[in-house]
Amino acid sequence: MSNFAAVKAALAEKKLDESFSKAYLKEQYDEQYERFLGVLSDFSEQYGENDEREIALFSAPGRTEVSGNHTDHNHGKVIAASVNLDAVAAASKNDDGIVRVKSRGYNIDTVEITDLEVNEEDKGRSRSLVRGILARFKELGYNIGGFDATTASKVLSGSGLSSSAAFEVLVGTILNFLYNDGKISPVEIAKIGQYAENVHFGKPSGLLDQTACSVGGFVTIDFEDPSKPVIEKVELDFEKTGHSLCIVDTKGDHCDLTDEYAAVRSEMEDVAAFFGKKVLREIKKEDVLSNAGEIAKKTSERAVLRALHFFGENERVEKQVEFLKKGDFDSFKELVIESGRSSYMYNQNVYSNKAPTSQPLSLALALSEEVLKGKGAWRVHGGGFAGTIQAFVPNELLDRYIGLMSSVFGDDSCYVLSIRPVGGAQFI
Repeated sequence: MSNFAAVKAALAEKKLDESFSKAYLKEQYDEQYERFLGVLSDFSEQYGENDEREIALFSAPGRTEVSGNHTDHNHGKVIAASVNLDAVAAASKNDDGIVRVKSRGYNIDTVEITDLEVNEEDKGRSRSLVRGILARFKELGYNIGGFDATTASKVLSGSGLSSSAAFEVLVGTILNFLYNDGKISPVEIAKIGQYAENVHFGKPSGLLDQTACSVGGFVTIDFEDPSKPVIEKVELDFEKTGHSLCIVDTKGDHCDLTDEYAAVRSEMEDVAAFFGKKVLREIKKEDVLSNAGEIAKKTSERAVLRALHFFGENERVEKQVEFLKKGDFDSFKELVIESGRSSYMYNQNVYSNKAPTSQPLSLALALSEEVLKGKGAWRVHGGGFAGTIQAFVPNELLDRYIGLMSSVFGDDSCYVLSIRPVGGAQFI
């Protein structure tokens, strides 16, 4: 942390290359200097000019889910990675016991640190996430205090890249470094973000998004014990595979889907409850197969299908990790396609039952198969129902793939991403 004038000078004179190197590709440095100068300018505009005020710069990435679609909330296994699209912030302590977060394009969120009870009227708003993170820090015995911050994000809302988790990790990282000397682990920051989203925001999400954003890099996560998720870095030189990772934003409406997401989790848990258990990880696939008829009568046929999806994904994640470690990328891609088909057929999160004729994800998947069959891989990305798909595209097909997706979904629909090696970070 340095005073405002020194931080601005370091950015203007491009002296943060070493700090940026842990999070960005070299060709992205110039863009990042401009972005951080932008949030500094926003800070001055929002909170006033003060060259002597101590200030710090922060970043938290979005994430891509590679496999294990909708399994974390039932203590499953996943593969995920943080990506180069991130949320950034300039933040400074204050002495008035108030947290103020002004995100570009949105109204300011203001929370008094003496008022951290769940606010029902704030549920579904970003302010509830800020309050929830502060509340959980305090409950766990960590230090909290007031701060002023301005933020800007390149993690598209509703993109499946987890803009909300990036925001949660960003706020948690700010508190971690401003008031706790950066001593709180990335996994703990992720758990705090999940708590804020579940309890204060009102969305029953699992821990995948926050963990991938907070820990960083290419990781496999086993949530058998969510209080102690087993996290393993998977070493992969992705550039050497000859593929690009593309996220296609189909521009589908992500609003009003909370109940669709919640139904996936609740129906899986209904199947577990048939056996007197809380989550599917506590039972075996054979148990479901042997009792499928009775389970369907007590729950629903869709609940049984979603349970089978869960078990299939756990098996696929184990195999995919093995293939990646061996460098067998072709076998890995086959399981990406298999995972996507399971999400479509069994988990049924490719379009919303509220608008069955609106199927941009289905169309994007069909078009991807036309271009990539036998060469690449494709699947629904993130929570599904609307938003994005993911594709592993051979570089020789990249221009063709981008051209097709752009012609259907718009010029800004296809994002070619890099894997970011770190999660939430302070740069200065």
